[in-house]
Amino acid sequence: MKRSLTTLLPIVRLFRAERGRGLCLGAVLSALAVLSGAGLLGLSGWFVTATALAGMSATSAIIFDVFAPSAGIRLLAISRTAARYGERLVTHDATLRVLAALRERLFRGWAAPGSAAAMMRRPAKLLFRLTADIDALDSLYLRVLLPAGVALLSALAIGVALGLMQPIFGILVGLWLVITGLGIPLIAGRMAMKPGRRRAHAMEALRARVIDLVAGQTDLAMAGRLRAQRVAIDDADRRLTDADHELNRIENAVGFGFSLASTVLLTATLLTVAALAKHGTIGAPAAAFGLLIAFAATEPFAALRRGALELGRTLLAARRIAPRLATEDIASETMQPPDGYAFQLKAVSASYEKARHPAIENLSLSLAAGERLALVGASGAGKSTLLALLAGEIAPASGTITRLSATTLTQRTELFNDTIRDNLLLADPLASDERLRQALQAAGLLADIQALPEILSARLGEGGAGLSGGQSRRLALARLFLRDTPLWLLDEPTEGLDAETARAVLGEIATNTAGRSLVIATHIRREAAIADRIAMLEHGRITASARRGEQEFDAILNRLRPD
Repeated sequence: MKRSLTTLLPIVRLFRAERGRGLCLGAVLSALAVLSGAGLLGLSGWFVTATALAGMSATSAIIFDVFAPSAGIRLLAISRTAARYGERLVTHDATLRVLAALRERLFRGWAAPGSAAAMMRRPAKLLFRLTADIDALDSLYLRVLLPAGVALLSALAIGVALGLMQPIFGILVGLWLVITGLGIPLIAGRMAMKPGRRRAHAMEALRARVIDLVAGQTDLAMAGRLRAQRVAIDDADRRLTDADHELNRIENAVGFGFSLASTVLLTATLLTVAALAKHGTIGAPAAAFGLLIAFAATEPFAALRRGALELGRTLLAARRIAPRLATEDIASETMQPPDGYAFQLKAVSASYEKARHPAIENLSLSLAAGERLALVGASGAGKSTLLALLAGEIAPASGTITRLSATTLTQRTELFNDTIRDNLLLADPLASDERLRQALQAAGLLADIQALPEILSARLGEGGAGLSGGQSRRLALARLFLRDTPLWLLDEPTEGLDAETARAVLGEIATNTAGRSLVIATHIRREAAIADRIAMLEHGRITASARRGEQEFDAILNRLRPD
């Protein structure tokens, strides 16, 4: 239990920091709605009984005041309706805003060096953190914290109300409500912890495997793994069904427990008020009031039932998300290099998880401002890792890195199912259409875009469908040109393009890098040829380096793959 509370603390703090007042107001309105409902039921019972008794004689009927209780009933009815409506508006609005803040914090957490790259290796995990896990935290306030607070308040109010008839009885009722009303959900929560976690894991596995089947059915068919994938999906579905059955059994047991507790309370209240009425301590209207108040007493606690069943899922989500909330500001400032340099690396090493050897080992390298550097070497030599270090995507295991602000053009062109304009605005959200046209012109793509019926408003399909490979690469290049950073990092920018398109793209890069520093990782001669300096990497170390005009420069170029 202590561990569970520790897990929830960062989430609770975020709730309080983001919408503390709104959540407190929602709790007040919820308590008002519950107490108004209970008071309405009790006062109505008292009024009906008192009216019936008053009508038994003319004298009583004449002097009986029907206006005050009628006004009270109307007031409680209006209060209950207004409070319930206000509570729905306030609590749901505040909760949704907190969940939005959670998503923002998670994005900031994944911006930390290495975090984004690690998550992208498991995209399904990233999706579930942003959807299922955050949605699970919806239950923390709406189905656990809020109902528990309101239920305790109502137990106190009902205990006081019944205590006015008989103090000891009021105390016992309050204790009974707290013990059973909170005890049953706590027991249910502990029982539902494991099946709740199993259900969450099974749901995640089921979704991921179905996505894999749909997206990779061709590859699975070629590998002869379609049947195995269907078996894996059936296994996840069976585990999900088993968890649901177990949770349903617990829910039925909780329902029975609340029914039994309510029956015991009603029976004890009926016997008590009957005895008090018999001895003349209270009248029949007060007895009806007490009985109906007791009838409504367990309703606030019953609202905890769903939250208790989802407690395992909620704690699992909190345990997954809370570590990312501990970092207040992930986007730390970049350490600036000395004047006249684009970057400096000193004795830098970097490794990937479970790798047998470091990807970069004790590497020192610097680049003068305005200089172009080509990183060459075989696949696995460490070129992409070095670019990731310079981009801040991964953190070094040792050594220091200082660099100017950088923009990366990766091997893969990331385009989205959106308009051309919005795909470009990812690089500069404030860019005007004229600025976008200038970037497209610089990338040699403006004529192709203007030939489309909707021009910048033309929509691309998933992954940039609707553009050829060369056009997609040029669109990514235009996005690069929109980023006004002093350092550009290019990872095989013309890989997969035909020779003519590749030469045109390289020409546009060379033209638009004026005044900027450039690092290009490549194993193709045409890409390295635009550099002022070449560094060759092998097993994470620089084994050769040469400047343009030196004999070694041409020798390294000649070892690269021809155009």
